[in-house]
Amino acid sequence: MSLAVTHIPQPRATLESCDREPIHIPGAVQSHGVLLAFGLDGSLRFRSANAARALGLLPELGERLAPGHLDADSEIRVLIEEALESSRLEPIQPMSNEVSVGEQIYDLILHQSGDLLVAEFESRGEDADTLASFALKAHRAMDRLKRQRSIESLLASATEDIRQLTGFDRVMAYRFRTDESGEVISEARNPALDAFLGRRYPASDIPAQARRLYVVNTLRMIADVGSQPVAIEGLADAEPLDLSHAVLRAVSPIHIEYLGNMGVGASMSVSIVVQGRLWGMLACHHMTPRQVPYSVRMACDVIAQILAANVHTLMARAQAQRVAAAATLRARLVEDLLHADDSLAALAPHAATLAANFGAHAAFITENHNIAVEGEVPVETARALARWLARHPHNDDSVIGISALAGFPGYLHPLLDIWCGMLALRFDTNADGWLVLLRKEQVETINWGGKPEKHYVHGPNGPRLTPRGSFDLWRETVHGTSEAWDEADFTIGRQISDELGRATATRVGEINRARNQLLAVLGHDLRDPLHSISMAARVLEKAPEQASGRIGQRIQSSSSRMQRLVSQVLDMSRLQGGLGLGLQLEPTLLAPLIVDLSEEACVAHPGLTVHHELDAGVMAHVDADRLSQVVTNLLSNARQHGVPGEPVVLRLREAGDSVELQVRNAGEPIPDDLADTLFNPFKRQSLGNPRNRTGLGLGLYIADQIVRGHGGSIYYSFEEPQVVFSVLLPRGKPQPADSIA
Repeated sequence: MSLAVTHIPQPRATLESCDREPIHIPGAVQSHGVLLAFGLDGSLRFRSANAARALGLLPELGERLAPGHLDADSEIRVLIEEALESSRLEPIQPMSNEVSVGEQIYDLILHQSGDLLVAEFESRGEDADTLASFALKAHRAMDRLKRQRSIESLLASATEDIRQLTGFDRVMAYRFRTDESGEVISEARNPALDAFLGRRYPASDIPAQARRLYVVNTLRMIADVGSQPVAIEGLADAEPLDLSHAVLRAVSPIHIEYLGNMGVGASMSVSIVVQGRLWGMLACHHMTPRQVPYSVRMACDVIAQILAANVHTLMARAQAQRVAAAATLRARLVEDLLHADDSLAALAPHAATLAANFGAHAAFITENHNIAVEGEVPVETARALARWLARHPHNDDSVIGISALAGFPGYLHPLLDIWCGMLALRFDTNADGWLVLLRKEQVETINWGGKPEKHYVHGPNGPRLTPRGSFDLWRETVHGTSEAWDEADFTIGRQISDELGRATATRVGEINRARNQLLAVLGHDLRDPLHSISMAARVLEKAPEQASGRIGQRIQSSSSRMQRLVSQVLDMSRLQGGLGLGLQLEPTLLAPLIVDLSEEACVAHPGLTVHHELDAGVMAHVDADRLSQVVTNLLSNARQHGVPGEPVVLRLREAGDSVELQVRNAGEPIPDDLADTLFNPFKRQSLGNPRNRTGLGLGLYIADQIVRGHGGSIYYSFEEPQVVFSVLLPRGKPQPADSIA
């Protein structure tokens, strides 16, 4: 085995390798300590170049620890040998002891790195005695943390307590944002220093490999930014020593330059790790070199762990409340969708609640080119987004989140304007069904701790990324972005999308079964009038002239029945296909139209009596033919379901800017479960109804769609002893609804 000594060189931080700098194997330690690393067999594998001078007689590299080595303090060798014995059985946890070599007092910190036992001798600073009361301070700090009830108060308490424990000039609490930039949420400082509270630092200030180390080794101390690191010596064929868990690990030259540019002489950082993720950090700065004893640092680490646990508890509590609210809303959405034949009608009433749950400013629901909008977003903007969602495959994602205008195609930018954030939840793939939540632009003034862009220059280590030279306040106003959607938004969004998708599939299956049943009924009902017409035609060939009138009436009746059935199916097909009914609106005097329709109904059904309560001069912009369908359907409905012999009452009057038409008949109130689906197509209870055996259950649905197309509404009520269907129409010329036009 070669015993040649080799100095492991420090890696160069080049332009290409800055983000991949192996900071866990720097090949050096900070100058205020000494490092030894032993194999589990007790042989010395690595040592810092200052070890022999500080500790006295040591084994040579490759030689085993033996009596006589480290004889300045016999306890040192005993502690190392005991740790070696324990590590041969199972990996040991970091441990520390106070030892002395001559007059120098060290904290001896032992930890295991792979198959090596690392012994770090950290010299005690001159002011260690001044911190002797830290245990009482630490206990009080931990007790105060347990009493805090918000994240802000937790961080404020922690920064103040850490500063009192350590004596640093400045202690800041960072919280990392979704883009991994860090913002100073709380600060305790020497009043002579400028305030950094509210300043933000870019994600690039902490490279990925540094973030990883901050998670595995949660406390990092740099006692003297200006000191020169001490090289580690090792066997010629040895792999570099992994110092991920070491307290003396030397510092990246880029980070040293960074701290120097800030005027910092010493620093300490304590990680706030929540559920294995670097959530935030307590960053401590001193303007001159400062060494905090190991025991005090460990107390700070415990404080950070208590802080992280409390942060997690508060976040989990808030998340549980939100998840519970979302689950309740999701259950209502699914229930309403399962019992509805019109997805928009089922989901639209919940749009405002959905927007509130997701912190959105507006929402819209789209399906089959139809759209329902909630909030201030223009219909044109919602329609343009719906078209884009329908055309773009989005890799079959059920949830699409965008938080910046740049995330949308350029042709949409003029229409989107302030609407920069979108969370789109797909609930029906076949019908392009999306529930879309929108957030407005969040114009934000960011107080950066120096201009965030770094510069590529020739530095002391060659061409590389150079840290900012100034950390003066630099303000940036950011446009074109919204508040970012967080992980909880996506989780809840996927749950809603998945459950609505399953509910839609179930509902479509039920509708298809009802449609098949309807087609079977339609085929049967058309067969009867066709047979009647065929038989009547044969009789006409042989019948005497006086019988032809009665047979002609039979043919007319059967033909009208066929025409009604076919017309309803055609109208239904147009509506379901998104073609609309093509309304032609003209100023129309309504009373004469209603009288004519009621007289035709009385002629066709001699037992029917109609009473009129009509204001003669009422006019509105309507499609007279389509409105006739509405009145005829409502009269037919009243005749079939009303009490026989009781009159049907037609009322017409002006109601503010609207016209109100009521069709009233004596009867029992409609049960609530049926009333909720009166205007839905393909109602199972409509097929084979003994009061209307030839009906398809489409009349009220088509009437509702026609009224909507006029910009009006139709609804049912019960005013004992009468069942009332009311139609409200705007008096002026309306804009036809999207689903009808």
